[in-house]
Amino acid sequence: MRLYNIKDHNEQVSFIQATKKGLGSKQGLFFPVELPKLDINTINSILKTDFLSRSYKILSTYIGNEITPNNLFMCIENAFSFPISIRSISSNISCLELFHGPTLAFKDFGGRFLSQILSCISDNQHTTILTATSGDTGAAISHAFYGMENIRVVILYPQHKISPLQEKLFCTIGGNIETIALEGDFDTCQSLVKMAFNDKYLSKSLNLNSANSINICRLLAQICYYFEAVAHFSEEIRNQLVISVPSGNFGNLTAGLLARSLGLPVKRFIAATNVNDTVPRFLNNGIWNPKKTIQTISNAMDVSNPNNWPRIQELFQRKSWELTSLSYGVVSDKVTRSSINELDKIGYLVDPHSAISWHVLKNSIKDDEHGLFIGTAHFAKFQDIVQDILGREIVLPNILTKHNKLPLLSYKMKPNFSILRDFLLK
Repeated sequence: MRLYNIKDHNEQVSFIQATKKGLGSKQGLFFPVELPKLDINTINSILKTDFLSRSYKILSTYIGNEITPNNLFMCIENAFSFPISIRSISSNISCLELFHGPTLAFKDFGGRFLSQILSCISDNQHTTILTATSGDTGAAISHAFYGMENIRVVILYPQHKISPLQEKLFCTIGGNIETIALEGDFDTCQSLVKMAFNDKYLSKSLNLNSANSINICRLLAQICYYFEAVAHFSEEIRNQLVISVPSGNFGNLTAGLLARSLGLPVKRFIAATNVNDTVPRFLNNGIWNPKKTIQTISNAMDVSNPNNWPRIQELFQRKSWELTSLSYGVVSDKVTRSSINELDKIGYLVDPHSAISWHVLKNSIKDDEHGLFIGTAHFAKFQDIVQDILGREIVLPNILTKHNKLPLLSYKMKPNFSILRDFLLK
């Protein structure tokens, strides 16, 4: 598999090189030189297989022979070792529940696959994984890489701007996992990570890598659950399927669109955001104008300058798709709260992010369509918010109860690159 740097098309690398580097020069994202396309007969055939076999077919189509078939299947088997569930919510709307993994969020798919691949190709070389999180990535990456030899993980997150239980889940581990509570928002954290990768001495001496969806390896893994979702439905429904994706950094939506590019039959996608609406405004008026990030109860989507949007633009340009075909919707905290209440009344508990994707889907779905919204995180990770909205106690799963009792181990830091640089080089 060959990939090029979106900001410098002359920089081309293999899948293994892209996985090890994370980012290209000029902080450019890597993107496939060839966009594979499977014919409808092949698609229908793999949709009939089990999740692991199907995921192997999808990922080997992209990766090629860079990783031996046995090693690739072993990585998939070790990474995707938890269930996916699809729940019917109403007559024409279902939820793709992606929060049944070790850290109760969809990030477990990409995080665990990345850790398996890096373990497979590392050659015992010491690596520092530097990543920013708006909540769930931190937990997924820390649990996926915990205890791995020759890997140091440093995670930046915005202080006081993720849920307390999200923080507890990855800031209580210790060992080779270091966490930094940064003064600022997610965009600030993300900017410092990019500055670190742009520092040639730092990047080379620490063998820096990223575990955000910046890393193409993590992104490719996420394609697999879109195929699992479509496999659940009849051929008649597949052709009328509309998927609503709660979007912050836009990695999840990018993976869905890559699945469509590969040949997955999806009628259309919806980008559902909170009031940090840079992309919806751009789709509406063609002007890219990120504003100051606003803190909301759907904190994982509090992103004003989403990293993966350039990949989406690149994909649409390469496929000659019109950006106007991408649906979108913006949801306020007030509407998010009412959506959680509305779903609870019909017996379904959701977190704020999933509530946003449901609300936008419900308001845009047509009579002849079937809607699927992405359930990105377990509602219990947002216990305080959900309890406040519903007015009753929410019982925590065991893993949250366990980490909630542990002390926070995070460092606190001002948003200063020289301070972060010294910390990384210590």
